[in-house]
Amino acid sequence: MFSILANRTFRSLFIAQLVAVLGTGLATVALSLMAYDIAGPQAGSVLGTALAIKMIASVSLAPVAAALAERFSRKSILVGLDLLRAVVMVAFPFVTEVWQIYCLIFVLQAASAGFTPTMRATIPDVLPDERDYTRGLSLTQLTYDLESVASPVIAALLLTFFNFHELFAGTVLGFLASAAFIAVTILPSRRIFTQDKIAKRTLTGMRIYIGTPRLRGMLAFSFVASCGSAMIIVNTVVLVQANMGLTQTATALALATYGAGSMMAALCVPRLLEVIKDRTAMLIGASFIIVGMLAAGFIKTFALILAVMLILGMGYGLIQTPAGRLIRRSSGEADRATVFAAQFSFTHVCWLINYPLAGWLGAAIGLPSTFWLLGGLALVATVSALRLWPRKDPDVLSHVHDNLAPDHQHLHDGRTQGRTVRHAHAFVLDELHERWPANR
Repeated sequence: MFSILANRTFRSLFIAQLVAVLGTGLATVALSLMAYDIAGPQAGSVLGTALAIKMIASVSLAPVAAALAERFSRKSILVGLDLLRAVVMVAFPFVTEVWQIYCLIFVLQAASAGFTPTMRATIPDVLPDERDYTRGLSLTQLTYDLESVASPVIAALLLTFFNFHELFAGTVLGFLASAAFIAVTILPSRRIFTQDKIAKRTLTGMRIYIGTPRLRGMLAFSFVASCGSAMIIVNTVVLVQANMGLTQTATALALATYGAGSMMAALCVPRLLEVIKDRTAMLIGASFIIVGMLAAGFIKTFALILAVMLILGMGYGLIQTPAGRLIRRSSGEADRATVFAAQFSFTHVCWLINYPLAGWLGAAIGLPSTFWLLGGLALVATVSALRLWPRKDPDVLSHVHDNLAPDHQHLHDGRTQGRTVRHAHAFVLDELHERWPANR
């Protein structure tokens, strides 16, 4: 899998992403500790609200940012947004009130709403081969997992020498290093440019996403993943420090274990997808999350916390890692960036629902009941995913075009059926294919 790093462009983007998420991971730990420092046992509620604000920015701004990004250089966009994120993180150590956390979180995520979909849409152009792209996705997922693994470990070490406020400096350095690596990288030029209006491009990715059965199913699986990750991100500090009376280091170790589980899954995905389908891999991941959430309600010791964290992390990795493959499979090159933006936006709706639920319910009814309630929601979402995403899901679909003349160039390989022409090819929604074929 690591042989893909021989690709110079992908290697530079990978390193840029790696240093950025390591810094972000330090900020995640620092933000949890800051919330606990300001709000005490109510830290879960504060984090739930802060992360809900983060999701609102993602949901509302990602599709618009993707449409705007088509008018400018990808490199300029990525570098500029990294620098903006670095500036925002400089302000965090000076926060003294909860409302200040909320404001900075919104600005930070507004920048990420433009950065992440643009970066993800660039990778398929860098790695056009399907097998290479699958390996690239696994490595990309590993960088996000390192945010949960390496960053908490580094944070635990740093916390023995520094106050948690100093952890934010690591995030600033991460974003600056990411900007530097991208700035010196030659990115592939886009071969397709559109003159459509911003409003139309904003809606295009959403229309394709909602109209594609496998992507609707993937969104339901993403909701399952958000049920588990929301509980971990929002309530780990409460579970470990407020409920069990343990230290900041224990919180960092618990978060690291969750990330380790996701990394284990991501490393297995390339080989796993050679023998099973993406749908099956995501179903296994959803099963892990449901079991982990139900078991979490019975946690009595720190060892059990770590075991549940590992299971939930593995489930998260099995759901998240194949997502890019499905988007690439379900979109044409001209629309891919907008579909990635739709994925970013729609999946953040899932977190927008589950972050505040995890925080507010955890404070109101206790963590065991909240684990069970969100585990039940994950089960319902899994059943929905299986219904939305058919078991038989071929790439090539036979279909007709009622709105095209029989002599249209697109139908040159078709066969006439009355007044229409039927043909088959790898099917994606686009300007010529506005609806998914009813009879597959």
